[in-house]
Amino acid sequence: MEAIVSVYFQMLRLQEMGQSPNKTEHNRRLLETLPARNLASIEYKHRNISAVLNLLGVQSINGYKPLPNFQRMLVDAVSAAIARDSVLDEVSLRSVETPAEQPLVDDFSDFVVQVPTPKQRVAERDTLFERLPVKRDYLERESRNRSLGLAGELLVIDFEQRRLHQEGAKKLAERIEHTSHLRGDGAGFDILSFDADGRERFIEVKTTAYVAETPFFITPNEVSFSRELDQQFHLYRLFSFRRKPRMFSVVGPIEASFRLDAANYRATLLSPQ
Repeated sequence: MEAIVSVYFQMLRLQEMGQSPNKTEHNRRLLETLPARNLASIEYKHRNISAVLNLLGVQSINGYKPLPNFQRMLVDAVSAAIARDSVLDEVSLRSVETPAEQPLVDDFSDFVVQVPTPKQRVAERDTLFERLPVKRDYLERESRNRSLGLAGELLVIDFEQRRLHQEGAKKLAERIEHTSHLRGDGAGFDILSFDADGRERFIEVKTTAYVAETPFFITPNEVSFSRELDQQFHLYRLFSFRRKPRMFSVVGPIEASFRLDAANYRATLLSPQ
């Protein structure tokens, strides 16, 4: 277990430093030290590690799609590796805080994907991650990266304009509004767009450089607005943004598609009795 986690983190450090890890060579050397395992079992475990990192808010290795159904032993091993890896911590912080630019996309034909389906039960996941001694705030820091958020919104505007053009609604495409830019973040959504029949589409954009299953932060105002607008509210989740941007979307109240967890509490002194 420790050997596989160690090699995974070696490859992850290389990736986060902008280098391409040689997975084949790393796994070949790992097989030499673990003769009882085969390549399939090692890659299966790599995908388990990706799933743990995803839930801890840490970037995983591109190409090792998160695979749940892991045990507490792996969670502890990965958590310990994170705690002692100061190099990974440094490059991960740098990665989430690096400014982003809107990518130029010529073809949106494979831009939209289906909503991912979680394979691990929520109660089981909560038990595994309860009171972990080591947690990182990379996702929170990424959510404060305004250039990343703006780049995602601009890409969505481009996508919406092309969608409406293709649906024969060119005049509606000209009316798309970048609401968060014009009115600030308090509107409850980022972009006002339209369906081809003229019905308003209120879009909230959430952008990450991480994988599709990565949790995101959302405000009480945005949640309330999604309830109020119901089927006119669209959440566009952009992921893998710095590598190859993709998107999935959900319609309607946020809590109908996502589990909402209290990230923190605000404490105010009680008045004397």
